[in-house]
Amino acid sequence: MALIKDRKLALDSWQLLEPGADGALPSIPAAGDVIVPLSSWQALRNELVARGDRLGVCLGGGDEPAAIADDLGRFQLIAVRFTSFTDGRGYSIARLLRERYRWRGELRAIGDIQRDQLYYLHRCGFDAFDLRDGEDVETALAAFNDFSEAYQTAVDRPVPLFRRREAAGSR
Repeated sequence: MALIKDRKLALDSWQLLEPGADGALPSIPAAGDVIVPLSSWQALRNELVARGDRLGVCLGGGDEPAAIADDLGRFQLIAVRFTSFTDGRGYSIARLLRERYRWRGELRAIGDIQRDQLYYLHRCGFDAFDLRDGEDVETALAAFNDFSEAYQTAVDRPVPLFRRREAAGSR
């Protein structure tokens, strides 16, 4: 899979740990940057903090950002999993993390991420995208320039277009 971060192709030093098919928590490696499922964070919090390496947590569409709100300072990365192209809950999670909880670290979209979503995911606050297999990186990078302007407010532009025009003195 290809990683786009800050609108550029990037190397990925993070290891995403997945629960087993039976739901069992993954084993935690002794060293290295890891992204753990929320359930692992909740069950192994002290062990994970004691490791000393960079730590990320992965939220699913049904997870509430409030579950990690008190621990945001412990993470360098938060990943949000999209189980399908049509699942929009991750957009809301991103907005909550950026606007309500003031998360400023890396916010990564993972799972069923397609080119057509990138512009909108970025508007909601994602700055990293783990593209699914088969997605062309160059085509995906072009998605950030699909639109020259947006009317609505979003994480990337909190002032609506009419207010920006008003401030610039044009209509």
